[in-house]
Formats: sequence, structure tokens, C-alpha cells
Amino acid sequence: MKTPGKLIIRDLGLQDYKTIWQAMQDFTAKRDETTADELWCLEHPPVFTMGLNGKKSHLLNIQNIPVIDIDRGGQVTYHGPGQLVIYTLIDLKRLNIGVKDLVNAIEQSIIQLLEKYGINAQGKENAPGVYVNNAKIAALGLRIKRNKSYHGLSLNINMDLSPFEQINPCGYEGLAVTQIKELKPELNLKHIKADLISQLSQLLGYNEDSIIYKDQ
Repeated sequence: MKTPGKLIIRDLGLQDYKTIWQAMQDFTAKRDETTADELWCLEHPPVFTMGLNGKKSHLLNIQNIPVIDIDRGGQVTYHGPGQLVIYTLIDLKRLNIGVKDLVNAIEQSIIQLLEKYGINAQGKENAPGVYVNNAKIAALGLRIKRNKSYHGLSLNINMDLSPFEQINPCGYEGLAVTQIKELKPELNLKHIKADLISQLSQLLGYNEDSIIYKDQ
């Protein structure tokens, strides 16, 4: 892994999905070899997103939540308040890593984070994401253009999980989902966000001196 330069962390709060999706596309289209990598940390109002390979048959009983067809890989998932989303705007060529390396860094950052909290979590072969007792606690999906990534991960922390019952999460019938609140209720989103940023940044090769924090 090469020396990565600076990493900008943006804490964006609650954001409309389509607005952020467009912003990610614009950022990726305009960036060049001098553009710093960024992590965007946020939450979304309730929304289902359907990946490029998504099948409508995985939409079971959609009620008052919009469904948006998007350009990441994977099937359908749900985003809502109380779920930490981190979008990974990374120059893979500059870091000298491949897509599998980025996926592994994302998964391992979550697994190591949960281990720190005393939660035993695992990845699954051919089923990207992180699982606790076979229940999915984190999902990931990426889009790569010109060796630049966008989209990223979502970690369930303290949210209403019932909308997951309206879909086959990530295309898996009957897949159980869980969240940190059910496992370690004393933890909060702000604390978890800081810890996960630290874990993921380190696994991507960044140190604390190279990280710049911004509110927008």
C-alpha cells in the first residue's frame, strides 16, 4: 500500500439520499490524482436502494418508503435514521489496492470495531457484509469508476429495523438483521462513528496526522 496523503472526514448529519448520491457521482467525476480521499459520515431518512443487479422480486411488501434504483453493486437494502452510513471516496490506484482489498478493509474495520465492544462478528464468503450470530449488522456496496470508489457501508446502530421485513435484505430470503443497540445498548452513534472512522482509516493506511475533519 502506498503513502495515501490526506484523508478528509466529512460529518454530514441527516441527508437526503438522492442529493448525496448525486454529490458522490459529481465528486468522483471531477476528482484527479491530486484530490484527497474522503469519508462521508451520515444518516438517511427512510429509503430502500436497489443495486444494479437488483431483482424486484426481493421487494416483498413495500409501504410508504421510497425505492431508488442506484448504481452500486448488490441487491436491495434499507437506510434509515439510527444507521451509520460511511461513503468511501477512495483512489484505489493511489493506494495500490484492488476492489477486494477495499471490501476486506471495510469488513475488517467493522469486525474489529465490534470485537473492541465485545461483540463477535464475522464476514461471509460470497455475501458481503458483517454478521453477528448469522444476523446481518452491516452491509456494503461499492461503485468503481476509473479506479475511484464511491458508495460504501452501513452499520445498524439504533434504528427501527421493521422496514427490513418489507424486503429480502441484500437479496437473501429470511435473512435476519440486528443492530448494536440490541447487543450493547450503552453505546451511542457518535461514539461508534469516531471508533469506526479510526479503524477504517488505519486499515486504508492513514495515520491520525493525515486526517482532516470537516463538518460539511
